[in-house]
Amino acid sequence: MTKTLTTGDLVPWFDAQTLANTTHNLSVMAGRWVVLFFAHDLADETVTRTLADIIVTLGRAFTDDHMVCYAVLTAPTPMDAQLAAASHRGLGFIKDYDGAITRQCGADAAPKLMVIDPMLRVERVFALGGQGAGAPEICGYLAKLPKTDDFAGVPLVAPVLVIPHVFEPEFCEELIKLYQENGGKDSGFMLDKDGKTMTVIDHSMKQRQDFVLYDPVIRSEIRKRITRRVVPMMERFFQYRPTRMDRYLVSCYDSETGGHFSRHRDNVNVGARHRVFAASFNLNADYEGCKIFFPEFGQKQYAAPHGGAVVFSTGALHQVTPVTKGKRYAFVPFFYGEAEAALRLQNNAHLHDDEGRYTNEDDRLTD
Repeated sequence: MTKTLTTGDLVPWFDAQTLANTTHNLSVMAGRWVVLFFAHDLADETVTRTLADIIVTLGRAFTDDHMVCYAVLTAPTPMDAQLAAASHRGLGFIKDYDGAITRQCGADAAPKLMVIDPMLRVERVFALGGQGAGAPEICGYLAKLPKTDDFAGVPLVAPVLVIPHVFEPEFCEELIKLYQENGGKDSGFMLDKDGKTMTVIDHSMKQRQDFVLYDPVIRSEIRKRITRRVVPMMERFFQYRPTRMDRYLVSCYDSETGGHFSRHRDNVNVGARHRVFAASFNLNADYEGCKIFFPEFGQKQYAAPHGGAVVFSTGALHQVTPVTKGKRYAFVPFFYGEAEAALRLQNNAHLHDDEGRYTNEDDRLTD
């Protein structure tokens, strides 16, 4: 039985292809108002006219940073070419020819329009066609939606933990020197393709260089500081005590190459589902830009102090803004526990052949 979604319900995430041959994932569309117009097959002239009137009236309001609108179609239409040509970053037409997205969102019984808030929760649902809402009522409502930073009616703060004084300045310099002496390699990101998790390089998504720390003495020194200064804070404020850590990387965001990392979540790929918390340690302070923000909680930006860390859930959508001056050096691990380590072992089967396998031997936080 299809579940009816009402105000406050979380909207199921989905991947979608559009008539303009673009791919969209609802999970990374947070941080803006999302309007889903479930038009079915556009056979109902009243529904078609309502959609056209909304696009004409509010077309300029559909922008990538405030409100985006997607019409969800369950069958091809004679107007597909025109609709594809009319698409842009704030307006699109989703091909849902098997009806999966429409059913997921409880819109298969009749056409409806769903307004989704920046946390990807239902804000309001309008019935369409017949005795449903018309374009004037819907446009009036959408035009009054507040800025995304103000959508909750109270100021929002992302659920992050900022911890100063983890790495001493001298230790930060030591890690930076290792990077400078050895250089970094292009840093990719994980992507699931054909049932396998693989690392891909796409500089429009991420521009960063990484150096892997293999020295066991350095690794031990890092673990010592984290177990004494980070783990107890996570246990106190998150009620979670990690026992393992993934990755020993010194990363460099360079202003000369436009260092940045676009919005993403760290635990959605099969090969990354063991990650529970992420951390970003700042190893230097002589740079500008390159801060973290969490779109579901507004545009407020966060940065750890020199030698400190920002710790947050890997499920949180986040983005690293471009570094605008100098180079930012960072240490960027993930934390998890024994159950997640077992899951990571199982998920070796889902890694692409070119990816290294997890052995469950060198990720413990305690020696």
